[in-house]
Amino acid sequence: MSKPNVVSAIVNPVGSMRVLSSREVNILQDNTKAGLHRLFRQCALAVLSDEMEGDSAEELLQTYSEFDIRIVQEHRGLKLELINAPASAFVDKKLIRGVRENLFSVLRDILYVSSLITSDKRFDHGSSSDITHLVFEVLRNANAFITKQTPNIVVCWGGHSIGRDEYEYTKLVGYQLGLRRMNICTGCGPGAMKGPMKGAYIGHAKQRISHGRFIGLTEPGIIAAESPNPIVNELVILPDIEKRLEAFVRLGHGIIVFPGGPGTCEEILYLIGILLHPDNKDIPLTMILTGPAGSEAYFEQIDNFIGNTLGKEAQEKYQIIINDPARVATIMARGLEKVTRFRRRHGDAYYFNWLLKIDQEFQQPFEPTHENMANQELHSNLPAHQLAANLRRVMSGIVAGNIKEDGVNLIREHGPYKLSGEPGLMKQMDTLLQSFVDQHRMKLPGSHYQPCYEIIES
Repeated sequence: MSKPNVVSAIVNPVGSMRVLSSREVNILQDNTKAGLHRLFRQCALAVLSDEMEGDSAEELLQTYSEFDIRIVQEHRGLKLELINAPASAFVDKKLIRGVRENLFSVLRDILYVSSLITSDKRFDHGSSSDITHLVFEVLRNANAFITKQTPNIVVCWGGHSIGRDEYEYTKLVGYQLGLRRMNICTGCGPGAMKGPMKGAYIGHAKQRISHGRFIGLTEPGIIAAESPNPIVNELVILPDIEKRLEAFVRLGHGIIVFPGGPGTCEEILYLIGILLHPDNKDIPLTMILTGPAGSEAYFEQIDNFIGNTLGKEAQEKYQIIINDPARVATIMARGLEKVTRFRRRHGDAYYFNWLLKIDQEFQQPFEPTHENMANQELHSNLPAHQLAANLRRVMSGIVAGNIKEDGVNLIREHGPYKLSGEPGLMKQMDTLLQSFVDQHRMKLPGSHYQPCYEIIES
């Protein structure tokens, strides 16, 4: 393998991260398990690799095995020393401004989240309300709240590995949203996370909107496989996938879902499981599943799976629109008006959905070990929202086994996950997952997919 083009440089800070305590510097430079250097290095490399295609964190880390990042303390503040960083992040040996901003967002969030989780006594991680407040604190620290702005943030979910026609469609939808002055929030990566931002950017330009928001929410386990795309101008790193998902639904005012794979299915199941909770029955949150002509089969499989496992009430929580970007945007605009009226009437904040009820089963971090995956209760006699939570965990584990460094290593060491449950339900899952494989939605096109799971009917 040929050596990559690299650059070493000293980088000045942007944003609020201009000074660090000696304790913070020590933690960031600590290579032991108790330190943050490994995490800081991995997330920084992902930000510096935003123009690269791929979905393997392991491959990225191997390609740039000689990359390192160090803190340079000076009497006037701090600087970052980048050693053997990807050359694509530089122009004329100067780090691109947007990459530099996101690099210091990584520094900000890693330090802040570490302090909240390890040493802040205010948070009981077994308390649902405390977890919500932790998510709030991370977003507030990242300046993600604009208090007086009426609801206009549309969350867009979808696969990082989608076909060209599907990617172009996400741009068309984003364009229509941008023309209607909506801001975009995605998982910050490529594919269906980049397309809506790109389209909305043009829509904002035509409306002469100069301060459009393109918010990327990610977490350390996924960022190296889905590096932030170049359009993201507000990057926030949450500590785990569960808090990332909660940040989406607390910060966003409507949800659009494009074609994807198990990660997208995880997001759909998460949101449906929350919306099925009786306390959320009257809370407006428009959810649209959409794609271009030719994507009907994908949505039919998702819709059939939801109907056959979670029931008709779950299917009523979303609508499917094929090949009509303007209609998607129009319906979303109406949905945002409903959100505005509802929150004004109930005194809820425009910038954070406090009234949404999220149970602990959707908040507790799920570690996708072989034992935990095998022990998931997958039976139709469970309450629908609880079954949705369990199905969500299974999809999360499959994502980990496909592309996350720790999950890939577990599969390599112990073989595929063994998934079992009620025979009829497992047959539905097998059909859905096989459709993802057949449609090349588990890996980048052209790459061979070796399943990280095995369906066992108990």
